[in-house]
Amino acid sequence: MKSKLAAIADAVTDGEVHLPSLRPALVSLSLSMLLSSLGTSIANVGLPTLAQAFTASFQEVQWVVLAYLLAITTLIVSIGRLGDIAGRRRLLLAGIFLFTAASVVCGVASTLWLLIAARAAQGLGAAIMMALTMAIVGETVPKEKTGSAMGLLGTMSAIGTALGPSLGGVLIAGFGWRSIFFINLPLGLLALFLAYRYLPVDRPVAKADRAHFDNLGTLLLALTLAAYALAMTMGHGSFGLLNVALLVAAVAGVGLFALAETKAASPLIRMAMFQNPVLSAGFAMSTLVTTVVMATLVVGPFYLSGALGLDASRVGFVMSSGPIVAALTGVPAGRIVDRFGAHRMSIVGLIAMAVGSSTLPILSTRFGVPGYITPLVIITAGYALFQAANNTAVMTSIRPDQRGVISGMLNLSRNLGLITGASVMGSVFALGSATTDTLTARPEAVTAGMQITFAVAAVLIVVALAIASVSHALTLRAVAPNRA
Repeated sequence: MKSKLAAIADAVTDGEVHLPSLRPALVSLSLSMLLSSLGTSIANVGLPTLAQAFTASFQEVQWVVLAYLLAITTLIVSIGRLGDIAGRRRLLLAGIFLFTAASVVCGVASTLWLLIAARAAQGLGAAIMMALTMAIVGETVPKEKTGSAMGLLGTMSAIGTALGPSLGGVLIAGFGWRSIFFINLPLGLLALFLAYRYLPVDRPVAKADRAHFDNLGTLLLALTLAAYALAMTMGHGSFGLLNVALLVAAVAGVGLFALAETKAASPLIRMAMFQNPVLSAGFAMSTLVTTVVMATLVVGPFYLSGALGLDASRVGFVMSSGPIVAALTGVPAGRIVDRFGAHRMSIVGLIAMAVGSSTLPILSTRFGVPGYITPLVIITAGYALFQAANNTAVMTSIRPDQRGVISGMLNLSRNLGLITGASVMGSVFALGSATTDTLTARPEAVTAGMQITFAVAAVLIVVALAIASVSHALTLRAVAPNRA
């Protein structure tokens, strides 16, 4: 990892922002991405222990995970915009400090509801780190090296996701559940020191040029996203009247938000930006692709245990192959994007995901575990390449004063894909299995559910490919008159 950072840093010279050393700056940004993704995955493994420690039900302790997820989902775009206005370095430092301090409060929490409140605060800090790391990379790394830097951030995100369950299990077994939060203290302090020392100081903005923060738009967007996230996550597998009401509220919220933004003097999100085909396509494809990736995490354990008969340890081993591949391919994928172009590599990544999704049902039923791992590796490698290419295309096609909000929207589209994948693709699996209890379903039923789920996943990737093709055609059409 150190050599990867060094290779990027040694080749970088920015005409606008000169850093005394880009390497430690990239380390601080990488640690920020690692901590925020680690916070997403490390708490899941501790839920049974937390239920025992606080004598609580699973539905209650589930809010330890849900509070973190909701804080990120509802606030990440607003935070990106706030960074554009108030200064990204200043806000990132506050976010790292908040995440670290909230982690300590989580570790010393004496009641479940204090822990949940601290997790919400930790999620706010994570949202700041997620939204601003890509934005700061966009302003400090030259355009021709952006793919490599984005690939590095993707690698750290994948490492955090992959490391969470195993690290959490080891820490809980050795030191108790509080250690899964205290582990963030030394890492957070290191990230804070490096960011303070090496990130470029925010440029002063004249008061007359400083945009106002869109309070109404921020509130409407937060409420809309919260309604959608709750609609997709509440009900524990069933989609009842409350879920429908929340989904209707989310749809109404989108309309109100769009109306408010057209009338705002300094809108949170300028609706005109969606006329840029690179941006609108990038957000849509990110949501679709992440929905498919989440399907592998939701359906995989049920299929591996219920149809292939693997025990828990072997299921964990097979499932870890995906994040490991993502961690290993992130930086190389970024370099490939720098060399061959973002659009071309987006297409290659999507084709790989389509091949993996369409062949997984065939190969896994015929060859068992090897037949499952091989397509999963192809899907994950394709995702790493697509993510580096898509992030690079989006972040290099915008004005500097929009980097924060666009970075927030990229992360939001990914989060919406995770939420949608967990809910919708889980429902598709249950429907395909023709059972309400997938834990007791027959192997044949589980196999049928898996096949239908990945057939839907392949269709979603084909839709993403179509969006990529149309977007590229529209971009070329827009550029042609200017060249003429």
